[in-house]
Amino acid sequence: MNICVVGVGYVGLVTGAVFADLGNDVICVDIDEKKVEDLKKGIMPIFEPGLKEIVVHNSKDGRLTFTTSIKEGVRKSEIIFIGVNTPPKDNGETDLSYVKAVAESIAECIDGYKIIVNKSTVPVGTGDLVREIIDSKKRKDVDFDVVSNPEFLREGSAIKDTLEPDRIVIGAPSKNVAMKLLELYAVLERPMIITDVHSAEIIKYASNAFLATKISFVNFIADLCELAGADVNHVVKGMGSDKRIGGLFLQPGLGYGGSCFPKDSSSLAHTVKTYGGDSSIIDAVMRINAQRAKRLLEKIEKRFSSKLEGKTFAMLGLAFKPNTDDIRDAKSLDLIKGLLKHKAIVKVYDPAAMGNVKEFFPDITYCQNAYEATEGADALILVTEWNEFRLLNFEKVRKVIKQPILFDGRNLYDPKRMHALGFEYHGMGVKSFEGSC
Repeated sequence: MNICVVGVGYVGLVTGAVFADLGNDVICVDIDEKKVEDLKKGIMPIFEPGLKEIVVHNSKDGRLTFTTSIKEGVRKSEIIFIGVNTPPKDNGETDLSYVKAVAESIAECIDGYKIIVNKSTVPVGTGDLVREIIDSKKRKDVDFDVVSNPEFLREGSAIKDTLEPDRIVIGAPSKNVAMKLLELYAVLERPMIITDVHSAEIIKYASNAFLATKISFVNFIADLCELAGADVNHVVKGMGSDKRIGGLFLQPGLGYGGSCFPKDSSSLAHTVKTYGGDSSIIDAVMRINAQRAKRLLEKIEKRFSSKLEGKTFAMLGLAFKPNTDDIRDAKSLDLIKGLLKHKAIVKVYDPAAMGNVKEFFPDITYCQNAYEATEGADALILVTEWNEFRLLNFEKVRKVIKQPILFDGRNLYDPKRMHALGFEYHGMGVKSFEGSC
């Protein structure tokens, strides 16, 4: 098929690259000239494992092209995916200005029947809005349909998630329109859910908000475990063994971040309120998550009797999760800000996200590896559970760190083992091991 994808951010670029890799002719459109020119040269705007290889391969084979001309993209394509950014406003409402701008641009150059697909995460009713804009501003009397086809990509595994999704949701105004999308996705041989546009729009928000709820709930339980002297890891094992609950997204620690869970939860809460509903459950989820970095900072302050000035802290991990350079709503930023407020010295290492963090904190120390970061430090703080941190040589760390104190923000390490290695251990929802072993 001939496909146009508007927006070459995270969603748009991955979507376009994978569709091209499946044999379609794809034109990716973006107003950012530098980004488009970089992509033509094989320079990626985001860090995502496997993405560059797919983009370069399909560009060379002529199935994937990049342009700033939406007119070219629209007129050459049967299906047009809108994959632009939908950032949150201060009140939690989703900013649809980019989606509206794309709809207006499509209206100006649409010259025949097209299927317009909202791939961006948008609140319920956005499909109606896109239809109204195109219908009122189109220059030619042509027909079109608007479909909702939400993405469920996880940063760090987006290619796999696109090729092997748990389900493909298609919200279409009629069976005939749905069949066209079914034809496009049929090669993946994955479960497909056909529904109306409004239901498809809600499915995305409901899914992400539910996962965010699991994370905040287990952190709520982690706090209880600390107060009661229980071990949250044992509690999670007991909970997750119930098939109705499952163990996924029951990892206690610093909570969620990134571009999806925070934004989608706040947008869902705002949408519920606009319809006159009660958003208290989502409000509680967001409130608990917002306190996680503060919770860890309080542990650090308590351990050092609030005397952090001049102390050196080594922070491992800056991205909100492993295998990405995304620092949107990353807990590392709150932790760095809190430590600097106490006039502490901060040394950091992350395999991918240091360049992004430098824009916010240019004066902290950026290290080449974990061992350089821990050298001379008064304590080590684990923030992001990158694989290379799982197998860290703590005997080596023990030799270079000033004080063998570990604050494990992701409960990545076994407390007893760390204590046996000579480390004072502080986790989330688990017993601390203080003093020498």
